[in-house]
Amino acid sequence: MTDPIAAAFIDNPAFIPYLAAGDPGPFDEPPSADDAVAQTSAYIDALVAGGADIVELGLPHSEPIADGPTIQQASVRALEAGMTPDRFFELVDDLPADLPIVAMTYYNMVYRYGGSPGVDEFIEAAAAAGVDGIIVPDLPVEESDPLCAAARDAGVHIIFIAAPTTTDERLAAVMQRCSGYLYVQARLGTTGSQTDVSDQTRSSLGRVRSFETNFERDPLPKAVGFGVSSGEQAADIVAAGADGVIVGSALIDEITGAGTDRARAERQLEALATELAAGTERGAARRQSGPERT
Repeated sequence: MTDPIAAAFIDNPAFIPYLAAGDPGPFDEPPSADDAVAQTSAYIDALVAGGADIVELGLPHSEPIADGPTIQQASVRALEAGMTPDRFFELVDDLPADLPIVAMTYYNMVYRYGGSPGVDEFIEAAAAAGVDGIIVPDLPVEESDPLCAAARDAGVHIIFIAAPTTTDERLAAVMQRCSGYLYVQARLGTTGSQTDVSDQTRSSLGRVRSFETNFERDPLPKAVGFGVSSGEQAADIVAAGADGVIVGSALIDEITGAGTDRARAERQLEALATELAAGTERGAARRQSGPERT
């Protein structure tokens, strides 16, 4: 059986949008949880129409320490609208089966899920719902073995983030445990739209490419996120050697900017997704026979 995440990287660089699950956008009064989930599904449809290859869905947490103000506000809206882990899994279960879904959340949500502390119940529920991968940004790689083992047994990828400041020792540990794709953090700080491509992006990709030659395993696809907001940035990142581009805050800005006009938000999401997906294709054409050297 083909791995859906691996398949997303086969022919072209992957465009990977992020949304906070259950965030309908701004509201005067919180909608019902069912309405908020339905709106997230409609937003995902718009992103897929625009060219999304994989969708990262944030399971909201009350203290999203890796996220900037845009995603923090989206998480607050989602929680106020009634998003819970069980509703998250119901949302994923109702999505098209061939759409790869990566859940992004925090370790407390994983460890405290279900009847007793531990990671097994969360992983089992995620796999049953159709989650293909999980990102837990606040879980140190040195403490991740129980989660990695449970995920491996369930056929779920654990995706790690490599930051510009990740040490060689920690990067080695990440490369040994990561599967699906490596999330390459484009710059220091928290998430949020930026107008330029950081020089750290190019150096981080070059460092990872050199580093992974030391491991006897197939190279991981490398997807760059944190600060990407335009098709031109996506093109630059792919031309520099990335296998995928992750975009979150810029898309949520479109939802927020549409106010309570959900149809407008869907149109804007599809338009930006189309621009970003086209950017990844232009970047691939620029790269031609090999990645640009940094």
